[in-house]
Amino acid sequence: MSEIVFLVEEAAEGGYSARALGESIFTQAETVEALRQNVRDAVHCHFEPGKGPAVIRLHYVRDEVLAA
Repeated sequence: MSEIVFLVEEAAEGGYSARALGESIFTQAETVEALRQNVRDAVHCHFEPGKGPAVIRLHYVRDEVLAA
């Protein structure tokens, strides 16, 4: 596996959540910096040594509502 992609969203109660596409990995944190570290930790825990991705990609998703 060369790459894993996480969808990152702002949580309604504050902070951020991230979930991997194609793998059962989910994590959350209060800050973007903490989320980056939590994602790295979650990926390293999920895969056996040498079997994980070389690249972790964070895809930020942001919903915005406009009044008509």
